[in-house]
Amino acid sequence: MTGRTAPAILVLALALIVNIGAQEPAELIVRNGLIVTVDARSEADLRIRNGTIVEIGPRLAGAPGARQLDARGMLVLPGGVDPHTHLSADPPPPGRIAESYTSGSATALAGGVTTLTNFVGRRANETITAFLDRTTAEVERSAIADVLIHVYLGSDPAWLTPQVLATMVARGFTSTKTFTREPYFDTNAVAFVKAFRASGAAGVLSMVHCEDASILADLGDVMVAEGRGGLHNYAASRPAITEELATRRAIAIAEVTGAPVYIVHVSAEGALRAAAEAQARGLPVYVETRPMYLHLTQERYLRPDAGLYMGSPPLREKRDQDELWSGIANGTVHTIGTDHGARTREEKMDPSLNVVTRREGVSNLQVYRPMLYSEGVRTGRITLEQFVAVTATNPAKIFGIYPRKGTIQVGADADIVIWDPNLKRTIRDEDELSASHWSIYSGWDVTGWPRTTIRRGEIVYQDGRVIGRAGTGKVVPQARWTRPVLR
Repeated sequence: MTGRTAPAILVLALALIVNIGAQEPAELIVRNGLIVTVDARSEADLRIRNGTIVEIGPRLAGAPGARQLDARGMLVLPGGVDPHTHLSADPPPPGRIAESYTSGSATALAGGVTTLTNFVGRRANETITAFLDRTTAEVERSAIADVLIHVYLGSDPAWLTPQVLATMVARGFTSTKTFTREPYFDTNAVAFVKAFRASGAAGVLSMVHCEDASILADLGDVMVAEGRGGLHNYAASRPAITEELATRRAIAIAEVTGAPVYIVHVSAEGALRAAAEAQARGLPVYVETRPMYLHLTQERYLRPDAGLYMGSPPLREKRDQDELWSGIANGTVHTIGTDHGARTREEKMDPSLNVVTRREGVSNLQVYRPMLYSEGVRTGRITLEQFVAVTATNPAKIFGIYPRKGTIQVGADADIVIWDPNLKRTIRDEDELSASHWSIYSGWDVTGWPRTTIRRGEIVYQDGRVIGRAGTGKVVPQARWTRPVLR
């Protein structure tokens, strides 16, 4: 045995040992839990083979060697689908969002989320094929959870030609994102309208961050010049009317072009009312809200740690919060997207920041489902079925990955969360698996947490430990957008 072959054989042997140890049993049965979907609750067992749900029924007999999990007294829920998270390739570049696909997966799985998302931009002069290949490789090198990719349009959408759109659809990338809050949206307004029209015709959903760029720019300059630029004035620097104005503009584009639009992180009563009116007229307008808006109000900006709560749109008033909860209950709010963007406490608390230069990004992926369950289901604000709808089924339907994801049924991916409805925990910074290592909700008592998270039939989180391996996550291809039936 030569000096060169010995290490190679040793590496191969170790790899075989690791792979043997990592293999899941051929069959996994989840027994005795209460299975919850948007349509029904049923006490039954689940049989999982090769990453897929193959049978649902009472007292299923296990095959020889099958692993069995007893979910007695537990809820058996679909794995969460977070439609709005911000991640970086591994390792994250300096000065950017701190969350990699690996750390983002860990914090997601601990919170009962099996599919998360990322927004990725095309590099200058990069072909669409090279862009999609690079993005897929980055995910599948580092992720544990499965990942849905949204494509940034950037400042000039002219690159989004019919040929590019056809390639995106064929490869399963059928959602894009743009920002009306940026001056380039007004500069290239005609091009963006054309891009939305072409996207809708191709079967691509247009996601829109709705705030009016011109008013925001002027107001920010005025407030800083007048000495009112401190972060405690942040809500006043981005008033709710700017969100409503931009939301109505996005709705008008949808109405004229026929393109479906998805309004991200709606925070204000006026914007939600505009979207609800559009939905009532039959327009393809979909609404996402964000956990921050459900649990916090703008009084947080009066605290010395105001920088921790920076995000746009900003936190609003109690009446806005109440309308968002009502929107979940009545179906005008379709999804909860965390807008998870991990940054260190030091970055957020930089004393040089003002209402213009504020540093956005909040880590809340690990706790958003438990908090929604605790503050929503247990208090009676929303039903358990509505909880499943906005955190799993609706985003899966809207983004073209249903019924593979977002539900529990035969033929679906076995993305399952065994949920303890009575488990009480206090949120603590030291328990955060995010790269940020802190939580804006630290100290909150929350009842209802995942015990076990299963991704495509593999147990990846159990009793406080992430046991899934980096590199096992996959990019989830999206179907060509068609109008979903939501409940």
